Amino acid sequence: MDDLQHMDTCSVPGSSLDLTIPGICEGYLMKRRKYPLKGWHKRYFLLEKGILKYSKTQQDIQRGKLHGSLDVSLAVMSVNKKSKRIDLDAGDNLYHLKVTDTTQTPSMGRHSRRAPSVAESMAEYFDASEVIVCETSSEAEASDESGLSDITTTSTSEPEEGHGRRTALPAPGSDNNHIGIMTILYNNIGKDLSRVSMPIALNEPLSLLQRLSEELEYSELLDIANQIDDPYERMVYVAVFSISGYAWATWRYGYKPFNPVLGETYENPREDRGFSYVGEQVSHHPPISACHAESENFTFWQDQRWKYKFWGKSVEIISSGMVNVTLPKYGDHYEWNKAVTCIHNVLSQQRWLEHYGEVVIKNTKSDVCTCKITFVKSRYWSSDNSKNEVQGVVLDRAGEVVHRFGGLWHEGIFCDTLPTPKCIWKPNVQPDDYSDFYGFSQYARELNELTPELKAVLPPTDTRFRPDQRLLEEGKLAEADKMKDMVEEKQRERRKEMAKRGEEHVPRFFRKTLDEAGREVWLSNGTYWKLRKDPGFAKTENLDLW
Repeated sequence: MDDLQHMDTCSVPGSSLDLTIPGICEGYLMKRRKYPLKGWHKRYFLLEKGILKYSKTQQDIQRGKLHGSLDVSLAVMSVNKKSKRIDLDAGDNLYHLKVTDTTQTPSMGRHSRRAPSVAESMAEYFDASEVIVCETSSEAEASDESGLSDITTTSTSEPEEGHGRRTALPAPGSDNNHIGIMTILYNNIGKDLSRVSMPIALNEPLSLLQRLSEELEYSELLDIANQIDDPYERMVYVAVFSISGYAWATWRYGYKPFNPVLGETYENPREDRGFSYVGEQVSHHPPISACHAESENFTFWQDQRWKYKFWGKSVEIISSGMVNVTLPKYGDHYEWNKAVTCIHNVLSQQRWLEHYGEVVIKNTKSDVCTCKITFVKSRYWSSDNSKNEVQGVVLDRAGEVVHRFGGLWHEGIFCDTLPTPKCIWKPNVQPDDYSDFYGFSQYARELNELTPELKAVLPPTDTRFRPDQRLLEEGKLAEADKMKDMVEEKQRERRKEMAKRGEEHVPRFFRKTLDEAGREVWLSNGTYWKLRKDPGFAKTENLDLW
């Protein structure tokens, strides 16, 4: 896109630079799919007066039938010449484009003396690595325009009680508007931000291990699923549970959780909800968080590897690793991937967050049915009321639709194909003062609570004992920032000492193995709750993390 740079020089008075008005550049490029976010498809692009438009064909553009439009002058552009890849981030819109042997390089129209290649640019910011495998979608030519039919959620469920737990944090969240996030991000453009140390004012007082446990806030959906004889309806409830784990994001895009240090643990025994959860940071490079929860009605486990990719104005959070749930009554074992999370306009106060991509749920013990869920990516003409759309279908062996469900992942999910159409789920009502406390729900406020009873039985590696996180929760920002540096330096020194001795860290409560598909996974070794009971962690050898 050499023309883009010329646009910046055309208005310089007295300049000897070429003042030729850029012409029209048009042609076919490959664009990463946004419905679903999987693979690439061929689209026709037109660049005129700094506005990049696209549609399926040139005729569609001439008729004004656009699939998208972007002001290039407001976008950050990155180019990877080797892979013929262009990434354009305008904050609200994020385009990933590339040239292949099957696409013709767009050509110049009138008012130009040369024909530049869209795959080249004089403004090469970084080589952004490919982080999503390009595959052919199961819907080979799904339309860019997608949406839900009008759905009304009518659930009358009441907000959940606190069960005697704390209802507020010791101090309100700090204002992080003063943080020079632009300098931090631009110095790390194209890098995996999970390895970049950030000022503590950008953190919320929870770790990723605690964030994973938030996915169980609506575990009653799995309790219900374990009592449903019909496999198709059972799949609907498992699918809605998978969606419910994203609801926290509506109020939490201003802060990031703490990255756990190697060997850090977290337990969350919830007798009121009927499950016990334990998590451990099992690897540092790459960072891997593993967790396991058990209940009479289900077993839940996953190990997640996160990558944070900054594209200029937006940050994508990409999780790898499968989520697993078993239902003992029926012997089912469900597994699914996670959607992509993107924070738009990350450099401004008009930040907003969305999830997008396709989630596929399979029962590894039966092929009676599968489920496909699509988190619909917002379009540039979308109103706020149409954002956060999600839709799903349960399919039988023949691929025929048995159930449809959908709604908004922050408001609720409705299924109208059940014998009695109903709202399957909607999130609990937020506390009135949620904006004062990092956007935390009542459930999130309980996660880092340290009662005298817990203090007596927890291992010293538990996140609740992490000093920098505790200081942040108490509103002692300057002390927390210094302590964060000390905690991270202690982790580095511990790794260096182990390397000198030729030792490798061995996770305490999880073991590495291969699943049925041959993928590397981390599973609970079943020792945590046994050691907690007898002899108790106070009588065992524990890592010194803090």
